[in-house]
Amino acid sequence: MGEDIKVRYSDKDLEEFRVLIEQKIEKAKNDLELLRSAYMNDGNNGTDDTSPTFKAFEEGSETMSKEANTQLAIRQEKFIRDLKNALLRIENKTYGICRVTGKLINKERLKLVPHATLSIEAKNMQK
Repeated sequence: MGEDIKVRYSDKDLEEFRVLIEQKIEKAKNDLELLRSAYMNDGNNGTDDTSPTFKAFEEGSETMSKEANTQLAIRQEKFIRDLKNALLRIENKTYGICRVTGKLINKERLKLVPHATLSIEAKNMQK
């Protein structure tokens, strides 16, 4: 047929993904806020009247969750960055195109991982 059209998602599809991604960014930002406030708060929520052993245990689990929280927050920040980059790709109309094969990334995959830049095919090639 010799149609020389660049493979890309239609504007209608891109708009759908844009809405999805913006919702995800909102949620991710909220999650990040929660994580941040969780480890800003030194969890002093009325455990003073409980037994000292319990308190010591609490503090132990607190430090651990602080580290876990920091890790989660870092991952969350990266996730938000990836999603924002995905929005840029929507603007450029390059969204959903595998950066290795140049083919369209499966729609279902994009719905699950909206910031994906590799098709399953390309991912498998990397193994």
